Amino acid sequence: MSTTLGRTRSGSASDLTGRGPMLAAMVLAVLGYQINATMLSPALPDVIERLGTTTAAAGLSQTLFFLMAAVGQVTLARLSDQRGRKPMMIICAFVLIVGNLLCVFAPNIEIFIAGRILQGVSAAMFTLAFLTLNQLLSPAGFGKAAGIITAVNGGLAGVDAVAGGQIADTIGFRGIFVCSTLIAVAGLIGVRRYVPDVPPTTADARFDSRGITALSVGLTGVLVGLAQGAAWGWTSPLTLAFLLGGLLALVLFVVSQRSAANPVIDIEVLASRRAWPLLITTICTLGGAFGAIALTIPLFSQDARVGLGLSAVAAAVLFLTPIQLIGVISAPLTGRLGPKVGWRRIVVTGAVANFAIFVFATLFLHHQWILVAALAALGVTYGGFMLTGLNGLAVTTAPKDKPGSLSGLNGACFGIGASLGIALASAMITAGSDANGPTAAGYQHAMYAALALLGIGVVTSLLIQRPEAEDAPAEEEPALVIAHH
Repeated sequence: MSTTLGRTRSGSASDLTGRGPMLAAMVLAVLGYQINATMLSPALPDVIERLGTTTAAAGLSQTLFFLMAAVGQVTLARLSDQRGRKPMMIICAFVLIVGNLLCVFAPNIEIFIAGRILQGVSAAMFTLAFLTLNQLLSPAGFGKAAGIITAVNGGLAGVDAVAGGQIADTIGFRGIFVCSTLIAVAGLIGVRRYVPDVPPTTADARFDSRGITALSVGLTGVLVGLAQGAAWGWTSPLTLAFLLGGLLALVLFVVSQRSAANPVIDIEVLASRRAWPLLITTICTLGGAFGAIALTIPLFSQDARVGLGLSAVAAAVLFLTPIQLIGVISAPLTGRLGPKVGWRRIVVTGAVANFAIFVFATLFLHHQWILVAALAALGVTYGGFMLTGLNGLAVTTAPKDKPGSLSGLNGACFGIGASLGIALASAMITAGSDANGPTAAGYQHAMYAALALLGIGVVTSLLIQRPEAEDAPAEEEPALVIAHH
């Protein structure tokens, strides 16, 4: 069997004709990773109880999960430029399955954290799916497919959040990882069978292992220091060692990229206004929204002393399911809209709307139904506009000779933002705790931190360079088609 490359121009609807099995395989592959975030959120109190650990340790497991998502995205996306998308997707699936099994059988928080780290690496599946779709489909077709994949980024229409709460209330958190393993195995089989081999774009380049090591150490140091600073003491030698060591490693990483033959991050691309404002917007958006959605609100809503005192299932139904259910609808619609009105407009609109919604959520944190309505609205602005828009903008504005560079970086910023948001939320809640546990002030301060991050995201979204084609969209470029003989 030989593989030939051809170009075709297709109508907006026919781009996905015959691609159903491939798209379904990608949905299963990314869902296997995603439910480890959405299903586990309402089960965090159960993790704390069954493993005999603390809120700070549970927060650290979440921080490292999303931190490794950042490292995995930028590493495997660049490797896929050299080794091909499909091999990296298969590696992601295997890593996820191993991480799931560690969490299923974890006897303590240390083994649980090790499993979460491996699960986080598999987040690269999202970026690999977007890169593959962009090479196979025209802009309109990519927009629709990206919307479908992005819809999974918020979970499985809210069913997974409710299921996570139900599992936590009955058999315990381990059942969540059994579900993820089954989906990951199905995704692995689907990827091997239905996803075509897209040829590497820079097959002869060497991988910058030194840069990846410096980046991993730097991000780990800074984010772990932020997550544990309140528990360890902000001026303790351990906290300072993590923070200062992490910052030093990040400086070394930037310096190394200037002389690397095949850098992980193209400094020229990073310095342009099409890159750095987009990346900061992604970090702040994920930091603000995810820190609140994945940690602060699940803990607050189930806190019987100073919170709402709900069960895990009730908390999931009220505060997680509406975001996911609405996001499943709004993300594909946003994907259709993006190529028509411009991905930058989608991002700016979503950033402003997110900030306004979080103002209400923060001010009315103790008013259950106002909080429910505010979070439901995030299904459109966050689950639809921001997640789809940020992915679409990163993929479509990346340099043509390094398609994995900007999208890989942006995917990494999803993980960095989520881990940063959870680290800050965990630190605020821990710092505001008394002898009896978290206080109302601690939860409120965590929401203020989320609001501050979203405010920065609004400013940086306005600084993103306006693509030339946004005001007058150019004729669609022909899509790359893989033909097998």
